[in-house]
Amino acid sequence: MKELIEYIAKSLVDHPEDVQVRESGGGSRVRIELSVSKDDMGRVIGKSGKVANSIRTLLKVAAERSGKQATLDVMEPQ
Repeated sequence: MKELIEYIAKSLVDHPEDVQVRESGGGSRVRIELSVSKDDMGRVIGKSGKVANSIRTLLKVAAERSGKQATLDVMEPQ
């Protein structure tokens, strides 16, 4: 699932080298944290959060196919 989010995010942004994806959790619950450059935050979130919600939907489908539950957090770059 981490690879899926990384692929999608790198396809959307202007600075793919700044994309960072971290996966945490265990068992049937997984948390994915996505961080991109400040310039690309708007591209990943989208108008009214539509892009971020679409990414979450794809993640949810991939997680359910693996018998897991997953959440996506878009984090501010550090």
